[in-house]
Amino acid sequence: MSNYYKRAITQEFTNKLVPNKVLVLLGARRVGKTQLIKKYIETVKQDSYLQLNGEDINDINLLQERSVNNYKRLLVNINLLVIDEAQNIPDIGAILKLIVDTIEGITVIATGSSMFDLSNNLGEPLVGRKNTLYLFPLSQMEFSEFENYKQTTELLEQRLIFGGYPELEQYESWEEKKDYLYEIINAYLLKDILVFEGIKNSDKIYDLLRLIAFQTGKEVSLQELGNQLQLSKNTVEKYLDLLSKVFILFKLEGFSRNLRKEITKTSRWYFYDNGIRNAIINNFNRLDLRTDIGDLWENYLASERIKKQHYQKLRTNNYFWRTYDQQELDWLEEKAEQLAAFEFKWNEKKKTKIPAAFSKAYPEASFEIINKANYLDFIT
Repeated sequence: MSNYYKRAITQEFTNKLVPNKVLVLLGARRVGKTQLIKKYIETVKQDSYLQLNGEDINDINLLQERSVNNYKRLLVNINLLVIDEAQNIPDIGAILKLIVDTIEGITVIATGSSMFDLSNNLGEPLVGRKNTLYLFPLSQMEFSEFENYKQTTELLEQRLIFGGYPELEQYESWEEKKDYLYEIINAYLLKDILVFEGIKNSDKIYDLLRLIAFQTGKEVSLQELGNQLQLSKNTVEKYLDLLSKVFILFKLEGFSRNLRKEITKTSRWYFYDNGIRNAIINNFNRLDLRTDIGDLWENYLASERIKKQHYQKLRTNNYFWRTYDQQELDWLEEKAEQLAAFEFKWNEKKKTKIPAAFSKAYPEASFEIINKANYLDFIT
């Protein structure tokens, strides 16, 4: 198996690299951003490039003097400037604006593992001067380029348990894969949050992640989480927001157009990667020994669907749907006026009907059960 998987955004990445514009590449740490850039540089045989790292104090200092002369000196004979972990550089937006406005023909790539400062600091100064792409852990769309249906079927258990971080592919044994994921949650997972917010209490964030992991696909009450963690509701909300800005969690809100009994006040949270979820709760048991297979399946389908939507530019709003009398749907997509409802079932023999209250309120909506027999159509 080759150790480099061609990424789904490769073509778009190349297309969006335009002189005098900044290509912003966002994604969690270790999902392969640097690797993607390296591959691009090799492919186009680009040798006149400069790579800086926002975590290296010397590199930060090179950019601090904000003058055209400084940047001209720095970028003499350079066509491509790559800045990794750009969210760590103060005023990065203003710096990049000056560079792309004054240095003819320069192409810039800025990568970031969090949206904190990158969206804020880049947003204003770089209006009209940037393109943004997202990179996630490897998706089944990407694996499918290299494996046949039989292999995909055989590897499903591993994907549900270990997720899709690219470096996992070089480890043969389950033990090594486990060690790698523990290393990620210990060394990288909260790095940006702790630096950015100066949060002293990382234990609380891990405890919050653990609670969310045990409530995958269930509604989460901020008040209850706060009580369990002895934090205020606002602090819980802030932590969840930070966790989504570093691409660990994403949120699904309740859908309602007109029914009084539809639940909209609570949210459901999913992990972008099953392996991270399992490392957080310290459970890498095989599927036949697990009681949470339904949660794993739901989290896997939700995260893979999100990747597919991003990579294929499917612009949809995603929701769950539930009424106070416990009628519910796992996943609902709204595109223009059209509604598509999905129910996720690991067990193919389980018969499920569309909830009566839903079909009555939204007779025009489509409905589909996603199980092991048809899930690949849903995620690839």
